[in-house]
Amino acid sequence: MTTELQTRANIVGALLKKRGETIAVAESSTGGLISAALLAVPGASAYFIGGSVVYTAPALELFLGIDFNDYPGMRSASEPYAALLAKTTREKLETTWGISETGAAGPTGNRYGDDAGHTCIAISSTNAEVAITLETGVTDREANMRTFAEIALETFEKVLLEN
Repeated sequence: MTTELQTRANIVGALLKKRGETIAVAESSTGGLISAALLAVPGASAYFIGGSVVYTAPALELFLGIDFNDYPGMRSASEPYAALLAKTTREKLETTWGISETGAAGPTGNRYGDDAGHTCIAISSTNAEVAITLETGVTDREANMRTFAEIALETFEKVLLEN
């Protein structure tokens, strides 16, 4: 049985392969689910260049070279931060597209006051920048992780079809 997450990844993978485009992923509270779903598509090596789980500040600095001191006032789990992650991962890995996710999967919220079920997702290319916020209202960590990944790929599919 194919899950909604894998169905989305299959569609996105097919679109990327058809267009000859590539993707890099930077994710946080999805813990690698976006990358895993994209890599589960046969032929993923045609479009998937790499990804990172930037769950902590040290990981963020090591994998993407982002130091929060260079971005005063920016915080995790926000649309500007998600946009920065998507753009930076795209530029670092020299891909057509960057996709990112940053949020609070649960069962509690984060230190910024966001409730469990809050995430921000961004898509980046040289001619498209999209960032959205999702609030599921759910405290189930695993369910939120899956929903965040599904919505990230659904949003990416829409952006691909519009550009």
